[in-house]
Amino acid sequence: MPRILYIEDDANNRMLVRRILGAEGIEVDEASNAQAGIEMALANPPDLILMDISMPEMDGLTATQKIRSMPQIAHIPIVALTANVMEGDRERTLNAGCDGYIGKPIDVDSFVDQIVSYL
Repeated sequence: MPRILYIEDDANNRMLVRRILGAEGIEVDEASNAQAGIEMALANPPDLILMDISMPEMDGLTATQKIRSMPQIAHIPIVALTANVMEGDRERTLNAGCDGYIGKPIDVDSFVDQIVSYL
């Protein structure tokens, strides 16, 4: 069973993603901030990281760059899951080291397929 780490400061967003993916047999670990997420990824590397971009203290772009600089976890695919959907936001996330980009609000009907495509 694949295991995903979702780094997101909003508890409602974490619950929604956990329910959608969990219903498909995908295990979801959750971190409520970027630093905790990095520590969780180091302690127990997931198959994929879903990364919110707008978080207090450390944003998702900075967290992605930190993960990419750590040889133990640099290989893990990171997909931005973000409400930042203005022109240029996708390019900024990819330039920071994300492997993919999914805008919020998520499309419940296609979300699982989008995630599976990165695994």
